[in-house]
Amino acid sequence: MGKVAVILKLMPESADVPIEELEKRVKETVSGIDEIRAEPIGFGLSALKVAAVIEDEEGATDALESKLAAVDGIATAQIVDVNRMI
Repeated sequence: MGKVAVILKLMPESADVPIEELEKRVKETVSGIDEIRAEPIGFGLSALKVAAVIEDEEGATDALESKLAAVDGIATAQIVDVNRMI
């Protein structure tokens, strides 16, 4: 099997959660992260866009999504794109 690039959108629990702290927690929780960036949503709220490369195995994307959703301060984690690496 190969690898896949996964992009996820992480929504914080509130605008009061420091986005830099969430970035730190995400990096500590998951390995294989290529990029994390804040994306303004509105009204002082920003989401985190996370790009990660993981093994192309059954259930791997769901496991990553669940792991990130469990990070303290994250309200939701949603997969927005998956691409097979060549």
